[in-house]
This record gives sequence, structure tokens and C-alpha cells, in this order.
Amino acid sequence: MNTFYAGISEWAQYYVGFIRQFFINLWVFVKTIALGIWNWLIIDVRGYVYTLVESTTKFTFLDWLFYLLVLIINVSFIVFVALRIIQRIRRKRRSRMKAVEKEELLEEIETLNSKVEELVQEKNQILGMKVSGGGRTQLDINNNLTLENNEEKKKDTGSRFVKLIAVDDKYEFEVSSVNMSPDDCVDLVGLSERFINFAASQLHLYYEKKVIAAYFAGMATSKIMILEGISGTGKTSLPYAMGKFFDNETSICSVQPSWRDRQELLGYLNEFTKKFNETDFLKAVYETTYREDLNFIVLDEMNLARIEYYFAEFLSIMEMPDPSEWKIDLVPESLPTDPKNLQNGKLLVPQNVWFIGTANRDDSTFTITDKVYDRATVLEMNQRAKIIDAPYTSGIKMSYEYLDQLFQQAEREHALSTKTIDTIMKVDAFIFEKLKVTFGNRIMKQLKLFVPVFVACGGTEVEGIDYFVCHKVLRKFESLNLSFLHNELEDLISLLDKLYGKGQCTECINFIRDLIKNS
Repeated sequence: MNTFYAGISEWAQYYVGFIRQFFINLWVFVKTIALGIWNWLIIDVRGYVYTLVESTTKFTFLDWLFYLLVLIINVSFIVFVALRIIQRIRRKRRSRMKAVEKEELLEEIETLNSKVEELVQEKNQILGMKVSGGGRTQLDINNNLTLENNEEKKKDTGSRFVKLIAVDDKYEFEVSSVNMSPDDCVDLVGLSERFINFAASQLHLYYEKKVIAAYFAGMATSKIMILEGISGTGKTSLPYAMGKFFDNETSICSVQPSWRDRQELLGYLNEFTKKFNETDFLKAVYETTYREDLNFIVLDEMNLARIEYYFAEFLSIMEMPDPSEWKIDLVPESLPTDPKNLQNGKLLVPQNVWFIGTANRDDSTFTITDKVYDRATVLEMNQRAKIIDAPYTSGIKMSYEYLDQLFQQAEREHALSTKTIDTIMKVDAFIFEKLKVTFGNRIMKQLKLFVPVFVACGGTEVEGIDYFVCHKVLRKFESLNLSFLHNELEDLISLLDKLYGKGQCTECINFIRDLIKNS
């Protein structure tokens, strides 16, 4: 027994000694750390400061410069390390939060799935009750559900082109051919006079013969026309009156400043609804595919947005020599429910349509670039025509084919002679030499189309050349530094007087005089 107590006493003494030594060592460890921190933050810092103060008494200017540079680098490094540590801590906290959110979402999904299963069970119970009470079999119910689904599918499989299908329905039983009466078979002179009298007598709109001759000549030259001028001179009303005159309403589409690409003009396929968001412009172009008469589509105030952005595709395709290639891509593939005149997702722009843009020149509009001007016929409308007392004149029905024959006839009968072309080339050579502006092949081709039709409408050859050169070539002078070119411009006036007769080129001379005056 005494031996047992003696063993316990020895173990107790050992354990007490162990505990005492453990806490003594722990205290020494804590004390050592605390003293180390104290020495590092207080004692050592004092030593650093003392050493710095003692050393700075011997610093030169260069020493101070290096000291400040190294100090900035060290502080920047410490700040950088601290920021990186803070960023790491924040990232870990965010990742933990995301993990928690993900777990919560998974729990919500499981809850929703269980609720869906419960609802399905309730639905099956209700169907079972209906079967037992109504005498219908489950097969009958399934058949009814299938019929309902088929009806919904029929509704969903309608055409993605709602407006264009409406045009198909409109012309399904309508005769679109043009039956011209003998009174409608007029020449270009008679056509111009008849329009002027029609507009004056029925619409109270008045136009000069030169403007109307230029309009029809522009139609023969290009499918794109630009009517420029100050507000209130009848730019929009002219194509509107043309539509009334030819018994086919002109479509007027207002350009918005927000237009940035072709989608604003033509619309786009909504990938979510699988429907094509059609525009009135697209509908107007599509409707022309059913007609054989003349069609005018107006882009009102077309330079409120950049024309070469939203109208770029039309500018490009109308440069192609083969009209059968004038196709606009609308959708990547065709469907059985697509409109009739949409082939392989493409719409062919017919020859019987003209795109007419009206343009003002002010601070709210964009400058029309040469890319657009060169491809279009430009008409300047800055003055109101005088009021005339015209006899009552009815409109006219005319097919595109008949008008095109009139244009071709004019080109044959009033083609520019070799002498006339040589004279034009002299003007071109002078302008290129003195002002570094040239006609170009495209402009020369348009000139040979414009002038014959202008003459056939009752104008003279010199008037046609004068009008065309002024609005297609001299307009390019506006981008030059004209304040240093007064002598060259005066020489150009003298050349025009020499080649065509003094004062005969009124449009060009007046335009050049305005350039000299305003530069």
C-alpha cells in the first residue's frame, strides 16, 4: 500500500513539474515574441531614426535626392503588397459568397422541381376523375390535347413577314398591268408640259420647265435622285406630285437621326420571336415588284443620318451593270411561308422604282459624301417657281416599259456629238489641271444619258450640260481651299464663255460667282 502511494506521489510530482515547465516555456515564448515586436516597432525604429539623423548631417544634395528616390520606391512597394493582399482577401470572400449563392440556388431548384412533381400528380388525379365521371377514355383526352396542340402550331407557323404577306394578299386577284390610252402615249415634251399643268391645276404646285426636264433626265440617268435646297421650295412635294400624276401614290419614309445601318431601313429578323421586323420602306420596295408602272420612294431629309451607312447596300448593288443582280439579302434561308417574290431570302429591286432623297443643308444634317453624289442625280431647288394659270389637266397612266422606250429614243435622237464631247473634255482638262478635280468615267457616262433626255424634254443641249456639270462636277469645288483659287475660278468662267457663248452657262457661272463671293 505504501508502495502504491509512493508511486502516485512520484507521478504527481512529475506532472506538476511538467505543467510548470510548459507554462514557463509558453510565457518565455510569448514574452520573446512581444519583446521582438516591441524592439521591431519601437526600439529598432528609434535606432533607425537615430541612425538617419546622424547620417543626414553628412548628406549632400545628391545624397538627399537618392534618399528620397529610394524612400518613394520602398513605400510604393509596401503599398503595392498591401493592396495585393487586400485584393486576395476580397476575392476569397467573393468566391465564398458565390459558392453560398450557388448552393442556395440549387436548393431553390430542387424545391421547384418537387413542386412541379406535385402539380403533375394533381393534374393526373384531375384527369383520372374526369375520365371516371365523364365516360371518356384517356385516349380521347390525349386526342383532344393533340388537336389543341396542332391548332397552336398552326398559329405559330404563320409567315415571319406579316406586311409583305399582306401585299401578296392585296395583289392576289388584282391586275397590275398598265393599260395606256392613246392620250397617255405622249413624248417627253408633252409629258413635261402635262405634268406642269397637272400639278398647277390640281395640286396648286408650280414648277419650272428646266426643273421638270432635269427631273425626267435624272430618272433616265440614275435610280437614285437627290433634291437639295432650302426648306419650303417643294423638294418633297415634287415626287409626291409625280406619284399623283402617274396614278401611283408616292411612298414617303422619314429618315431618323438614329439610323446607323441597313436594319433601320429594311428591318431585321428577330432571333427570339423568329419574326422579321419589317419597315414601311421594305414594304414599299416589295410592292413595286407587283407593279408595271412608275414607283417613287422618298427618303425625306435623308442626310439627317449618314447615307453611306444605312443606304450603303443600295448604293452598291445599283452600280452593277446587270439589273438581275440587284438583290437585297433579307434572311439567310427561305421558308415555304415566305412572300412570293422573295427568292432564296433575297429581294430583287425592280427597274420601275426610283429612290428620291430630299436634303437640307444646315447644322442639323450630315454632309453628303462624294460616294453618294457620284451615284445619284442631283437637283437643286432653292427658289419657288412663279404661279401660272394652267388649264385643268388630268393625270396619266404610263408603264415603265413605255417610259424606258422614250428614254432610249432620246438617247438615239439627241446623242452627244463628237464635237460636243471634245468641248466637254476641254473643260475637264482645264478643271483637272487648275483645280485637280476630274469628271471621271461614271460622270461622263451619266452625262451622255442626262443631256439627251433633257433635250427631249424641251431644253437645249447647252442648258443640259450646264445643269449637269454645275451639280455634279462644280459641287466638288466646295471642298477646296477657294480663297487661293479666285484667279483659276475666273479663268474657268472665261473658258465656259469661250466654249459655249458668253453667259450661256448660267448655272455654272452663278455657282462659281457664289463660291468666289463666299470664300
